[in-house]
Amino acid sequence: MADPGYYDLNVRCTQESGNTIGEIIAVARRLGYSGIAITNPDNTKQIVPSASFDGFEIISGVEIRTDNASKLHGIVNKYRDRVDIVVVSGGSESINRAAVENPGVDLLVNFNIAQENGFNQVLAKAASENRVAISFDLGDLIHLRGGSRVQALTNCRKNLQLVRKYDVPFHLSSNARSWFDLRAPREIASLAALFGMSAEEAVAGLTTIPHSIVIRNRPPVGYINEGVQLVYKDADAGSMNEEDC
Repeated sequence: MADPGYYDLNVRCTQESGNTIGEIIAVARRLGYSGIAITNPDNTKQIVPSASFDGFEIISGVEIRTDNASKLHGIVNKYRDRVDIVVVSGGSESINRAAVENPGVDLLVNFNIAQENGFNQVLAKAASENRVAISFDLGDLIHLRGGSRVQALTNCRKNLQLVRKYDVPFHLSSNARSWFDLRAPREIASLAALFGMSAEEAVAGLTTIPHSIVIRNRPPVGYINEGVQLVYKDADAGSMNEEDC
């Protein structure tokens, strides 16, 4: 992954959506993104491998959906070594808690809409300790109307206060279910301002934070296998001889 550009780590591209990877890439690139994570639900069994297309990055991911918090750990372990981004769809406090207490989870999504979204000080502390990021799914603010939109804004404002107080990593996402739902980074940042997020925070939630999430799950440069790594000398980077192994 190159220097941080704009990234959306929660985009769906399933057969049911009628979109192709090519269409998603074309729209996301035009909107100003450097890459997106394709996080199709685990029950679709449609994992898209990581790849690079002329400098645009597709990041492999999965969105885990379950109503059983006790089973979440096992499902996370199933996918942890298969994808770069493990996302958990939250909502209830039990699922949210199981997600933020598991260091194998990268991102908690879909929990900003409900009347009681199950995110509180205890979970914020756990998310900070385990470096589980929470997602502000701003596509919801576009589609919701009336009281539901007001409730979502209230939840986002409360969650932002917890993020700041406990140093919780966070991400801003369009929560796109097709290329029609993708939004430009500037539009995402403007929506985040509605619940009090600063421009600097919004940029971090679209660039450096998602960048750090992805690179921590990828093997270092020179990695070959468990316990085996190429080591390059500064004066001879890129070349290899016997003592480098």
